[in-house]
Amino acid sequence: MLLARVAEEKIASLFRGGRITGGVFLGKGQEAISVATGIALKEGDIFAPLIRDQAGRLAFGESLLDFTLTYLGARSGPMRGRDGNVHRGRPRDGLLPMISHLGAMVSVVNGMLLAHRFQGKTGTVGAASLGDGATSTGAFHESLNQAAVEKLPLVLVVTNNQYAYSTPNDRQFACADLVDKAIGYGVNGHSVDGTDLAACLQVIGDAVRTAREGNGPQLVVASNLRLAGHGEHDDSHYISSHFKKLPLGRDCIEVAQSHLLRNGWADAPSLEVWARECAVQVDEAVAFALREPAPDPALEEWCALSHRHLAEGNPGKP
Repeated sequence: MLLARVAEEKIASLFRGGRITGGVFLGKGQEAISVATGIALKEGDIFAPLIRDQAGRLAFGESLLDFTLTYLGARSGPMRGRDGNVHRGRPRDGLLPMISHLGAMVSVVNGMLLAHRFQGKTGTVGAASLGDGATSTGAFHESLNQAAVEKLPLVLVVTNNQYAYSTPNDRQFACADLVDKAIGYGVNGHSVDGTDLAACLQVIGDAVRTAREGNGPQLVVASNLRLAGHGEHDDSHYISSHFKKLPLGRDCIEVAQSHLLRNGWADAPSLEVWARECAVQVDEAVAFALREPAPDPALEEWCALSHRHLAEGNPGKP
């Protein structure tokens, strides 16, 4: 969580300095939900992250260099400097490049889970991250319905941060709670405080285990508040001050740090050391990425990344 927060703050500063092309979207306030998802998954599982899932990406195994190389457009990054900075991934490792359209990744995870079934692979789980806004889309309805009928080991982790960009919950859905939607699809629903790391680890971990044991799709709704704009271009003026005063508005990293201190699992000097170590890791990764060349449009062979010398898993191989 801390490494993700430090890394994103560094990228945000580079964006403000004109060094980043495209948008920058921070996961500030959502790291507990994201990291709990990444930690609950195992090798061989599938993870479809969204724009605020840097913590989960790191927990699932994404390297910090994949993060910096992609944001800085380096050819040696996983997307070879040719795609939007949040649309990175390594599908062969189960980490899917994100499709921006809300809810679209769920059907992709369904397809991969069905492929595992056809191949005779068992014991794998697919997790897809969603926002509250995505639950209002047709893609969400169709893919969750399919997953329920097929009893796929799918875990949908919905982060209800109270706004779909700037649209509040009361303009998105009429049900009392998003977890109520689980009943209509015949799947299990789980609710969790998205600001509480311990609770997220427990609830999301249980949902993943339940799906892995063959009990069909699981819908987890984690409630919190986005502690930044939709992106660095957005000042989030529309977020009600009412929410900021509620427990929803807590910073999950501060909550986790307090939990560690209260239980005697860490002390204040240790937390300071961790923060410095994260800053060093991020600075080293950014410095490396800045030295890497961007793709040359005149020389690049613009073909699929799985093709010939651009084969995934061989960055920079001539």
